[in-house]
Amino acid sequence: MRKLALSDDILLSVEKPARYIGNEINMIKKNPSEADIRFCMCFPDVYEIGMSHLGIQILYDMLNLREDTYCERVYSPWVDLDRVMREKNIPLFALESQDPVKEFDFLGITLQYEMCYTNVLQILELSGIPIYAADRSEEDPIVMGGGPCAYNPEPLADFFDLFYIGEGETVYNELLDIYKENKSSGGTRKDFLKKASRLPGIYAPGFYQVTYHEDGTIASFEPTEEEASPVILKQVQMDMSDTYYPKKPLVPYIKVTQDRVVLEIQRGCIRGCRFCQAGMIYRPIRERNIEFLKQRADEMLRSTGQEEISLSSLSSSDYTHLQELVYYLIDEFGSRGVNISLPSLRIDAFALDVMSKVQDIKKSSLTFAPEAGSQRLRDVINKGLTEEVILQGASDAFHSGWNRVKLYFMLGQPTENLEDIEGIAVLSDLIAREYYKIPKDQRNGKVSIVASTSFFVPKPFTPFQWTRMNSAEEFLDKQRFLNQKMKEQLNSKSIKYNWHEAEVTMLEGVFARGDRKLSKVIYDAYKLGCLYDAWSEYYRDDLWHEAFRKNQIDPDFYTVREREYEEILPWDFIDCGVTKRFLWKEYERAKEAEITPNCRMKCSGCGAKRFGGGVCYEGQA
Repeated sequence: MRKLALSDDILLSVEKPARYIGNEINMIKKNPSEADIRFCMCFPDVYEIGMSHLGIQILYDMLNLREDTYCERVYSPWVDLDRVMREKNIPLFALESQDPVKEFDFLGITLQYEMCYTNVLQILELSGIPIYAADRSEEDPIVMGGGPCAYNPEPLADFFDLFYIGEGETVYNELLDIYKENKSSGGTRKDFLKKASRLPGIYAPGFYQVTYHEDGTIASFEPTEEEASPVILKQVQMDMSDTYYPKKPLVPYIKVTQDRVVLEIQRGCIRGCRFCQAGMIYRPIRERNIEFLKQRADEMLRSTGQEEISLSSLSSSDYTHLQELVYYLIDEFGSRGVNISLPSLRIDAFALDVMSKVQDIKKSSLTFAPEAGSQRLRDVINKGLTEEVILQGASDAFHSGWNRVKLYFMLGQPTENLEDIEGIAVLSDLIAREYYKIPKDQRNGKVSIVASTSFFVPKPFTPFQWTRMNSAEEFLDKQRFLNQKMKEQLNSKSIKYNWHEAEVTMLEGVFARGDRKLSKVIYDAYKLGCLYDAWSEYYRDDLWHEAFRKNQIDPDFYTVREREYEEILPWDFIDCGVTKRFLWKEYERAKEAEITPNCRMKCSGCGAKRFGGGVCYEGQA
């Protein structure tokens, strides 16, 4: 039995000690001394967030299927334990063995959200691993990044040895085989990085050089080693049913954000919303076989004892066998008290029928995501929703017994004007009116409409990657305008308006389209005390501005500036499957408010067809 890295008195002094002790249900136990490769999988946020991430569960299970590998986990210590670890010089440790992270061969960090970047540095520093990759020795782990933010890895380039671009099921095993061979043959750290660079989807930022024009834009981006490819092609798992998926997912002892079994029914999306990065980088759409899903659902529910199963997808309604799968789950598990969660579902007759079977209508609310208030702006972003469809969905829901609706919108989208913004208030009111069309004696109490707005951030590999982002002042002006318009609506007492903070959004925008010059800003902000920037109570806008000033970098360069097609973008060396030419064409269509049909209606030639499969090969394109 290995000694806990934290003593009982320390554990009892911090909030939620179960974050740090491991031994969760279905945790994998191996003898570390018998493993040729030790891999520590990291999510740089608090335990409750990281334990809800499906990608880590899949990779954890996949890597541990290798007899020569022991994959363990680590999450960002919360601020109370962070303070104690620094005071008492306690190294960061993995949950399974409680061994220091520094003793591992790999530290794999999932980059899910730009506002976790200072937490990445926290993980490295508390582990005793040099923060800058150039300072690491042969004894340090290989620090590797993956996840959606790795599609623009440049703001973090100086801190990572490798980035994995794409889906983890494809190249990891080959990468570990190369590491094992290099280690047994006495190869150096650099030898391994060179060999790894030959693998598709693997990017070693230390093997590339960037030069800049006087105006700050990129002049060139070139490999400095022959093993480094000038273009990194994302990796895609095409067979979604003959692949890795955990039968026994980890079950925590404390409540986490997604406290349920997650069944991923498909990857990718056919919709083509122009603001949505996930809808572009995860193309083509790939469905899992329904028999595979039925089997996994049964295995996971039996092995976890969970009382809820969530069907995960970017657009669940587009899964071909959704109705059969849902009715199977209801018939098979409903009598056992298992609830079924259906996020990303269009509200139609089928959805309402299903939700009435699996939800307590009096307690639950329905979610609509119109994203924009006017039809013109919904056409600009290619949302594919008309006002008629939205109001009909709301009406059907109200007649079925629901009286609580959540609405999600964005402020600051390209071409947006005051009429579009006012449209958010008008649409919210129109939805409330649909409820009051029902005779009073047939209503389920008062209606509650909660309208929330986030601020639009242009992301890489979307048609809006070239557009300017609103300034913080513009965002706040629009927010105030909308708040006033909400108050002027007929049913204002039935409508609640929630909004996001502009400062955090601006920093997210900087990192989303940033380049390598930002690494020093991130480092300096972290040293000034920035940590857990995604948590509003810890976000320090003043410290971030100090870090930008110290490095003589204007954050507006990355946000409010429009880009031209010819400009070299920091992520242009990555091939995400969707071509730059297609994205630009979509940007031009957006300016004209032209709709692009979804992939099942008509192929738009985005480029994802080259991967061979998905809707591209159903004979409908």
